[in-house]
Amino acid sequence: MIHVLVSRDDRGNISSLKVEGHSGFDVAGQDIVCSAVSAIVQTAVIGLMDVVGIEPIYHQENGLAHLDIPLGLPEDIIKEIGIVLETMLLGLKSIELGYSEYITIRERKVE
Repeated sequence: MIHVLVSRDDRGNISSLKVEGHSGFDVAGQDIVCSAVSAIVQTAVIGLMDVVGIEPIYHQENGLAHLDIPLGLPEDIIKEIGIVLETMLLGLKSIELGYSEYITIRERKVE
């Protein structure tokens, strides 16, 4: 199963994302759930870099992706980051809606 953990700061902004595991929907290379999750997360990272113009802290390896947003960014950039990441989260939640036995999403507030 894929486990997604979304962390929000005290203002409700997404500050980090951790995606861990494999869905087990199908074999590697044919697993549409893993492919969809990966594509959504990678598209968000590309959007942060190429559209918003920031360098997120991002690490990906087999079965794990971790995204952190740098601290101390201007308010207008934080708003743009929010648009990208909230859209990403909507995409992930839509996958969870159709494939809940293969992906779970949990949100938490961090101080």
